[in-house]
Amino acid sequence: MPWLQLRVDTSREQAEAIEDAILAAGAVSVTLQDNADQPILEPALGETPLWQETRVTGLFEASIDTDAATESIRQQLADQLPNYLPDYSWEQLEDKDWEREWMKNYQPIQCGDNLWICPSWLEPPAPDAVNLLLDPGLAFGTGTHPTTFLCLQWLAEQDVSDCELIDYGCGSGILGAAALLLGGKSVIGVDIDPQALIATRENTSRNGIDADRFNVFMPNRCPDTQVDIMLANILAGPLAELAPTLNDLTKPGGRLCLSGVLNTQAEKVMDAYREWFDFEPVRSKEEWVCLVGTKR
Repeated sequence: MPWLQLRVDTSREQAEAIEDAILAAGAVSVTLQDNADQPILEPALGETPLWQETRVTGLFEASIDTDAATESIRQQLADQLPNYLPDYSWEQLEDKDWEREWMKNYQPIQCGDNLWICPSWLEPPAPDAVNLLLDPGLAFGTGTHPTTFLCLQWLAEQDVSDCELIDYGCGSGILGAAALLLGGKSVIGVDIDPQALIATRENTSRNGIDADRFNVFMPNRCPDTQVDIMLANILAGPLAELAPTLNDLTKPGGRLCLSGVLNTQAEKVMDAYREWFDFEPVRSKEEWVCLVGTKR
């Protein structure tokens, strides 16, 4: 089905009112984007930040009367923003199967000498390697982001034979599943998002991993057990807050692998763990880092 989209370039202060007006005019969805290359990489807890220069895009069915919709938006804004609808344009959106479009652009990723992350709908390029077949669904974690790649690269270098692990913030289950395919004994997956637990179970099954080797839990149900390797690819703020918890769940002599951390945040995160862990030199990719430590 063809679509039309209305793009409005505005400021942070006006974005919410314009979003409401576009929805009231019949848009089926509205998205907000950075319009000046000023990414907000880690918002504060509970904060929904916007960019100073924001692009608001409304998606409409192709049958919409664009003149009438534009006038409706102007009227909706009349009280808050009189005569205000700056830099707007109507565009026809190419009709595509957007799910397949995404699938087309997701290709196998080599994360180590013998570890590949492969979309479940493609043949692995190295059949004799350790190939993790992945369909992330709605959960975070495909291997394409530097933070996930750094963790996978580190895992591929380790001897995880018979190790027990926790994947804290498991998302799609990509880290825990990779560890099991590399020889790990068992993994506990923890995430606050029920969709992540579903995705992890599905990816575990997809890779022929017995369900009892990768059990998943919400944080308040996580077993009170210590493991050989703790994996946590989240964000700097939560990682710092979780330091006592992740320490308690790691055996003496156990390894810690943290990511989701910017270069500028590395020292702050390591400081939260230095009471218990000795850290190796920082690994980095683009502006992101991976922090690896051993518990004393």
